[in-house]
Amino acid sequence: MNELAELVARVRAEKDYERLAELVPYAKLIGVSFGEQPDGSLLFSLPYRPSNIGNALLPALHGGVIAAFMEHSATLQLLWNMESTKLPKIIDFSIDYLRPGRPETLYADCSVVRQGQRVANVAVNAWQGSPERVVATARMHFLLSRQAQPQSAD
Repeated sequence: MNELAELVARVRAEKDYERLAELVPYAKLIGVSFGEQPDGSLLFSLPYRPSNIGNALLPALHGGVIAAFMEHSATLQLLWNMESTKLPKIIDFSIDYLRPGRPETLYADCSVVRQGQRVANVAVNAWQGSPERVVATARMHFLLSRQAQPQSAD
């Protein structure tokens, strides 16, 4: 096991979510955080910060910040699920913006649609207020390291 896989295993065991988020510098810069829900799923959040506003007249979150939040959420979801020796690399990203992101916390949940040995497909929904108020949806493919294996169900 290499250094990244050991760190992810330790972070997972200690439930030290912030430490894992710090592995992705831009995620840390914009304020991405996450935690585990009672059902074991992960919920990602992007607390409101004035620096994340793109249109001060509305005001609305910058579309690039929303997309980065969703991409980093998917990356962290894959790291959480896998014994990986490398960070997953984005191959393809498609996003649909459905409404402006208001100046409040943005949430996201990820669904790993398919995960093979080399490629993973992840769907992400981002919302504000309630899961029914979807701000954006995204689909992405990641290249996984050859050594990456799904986490065992211990």
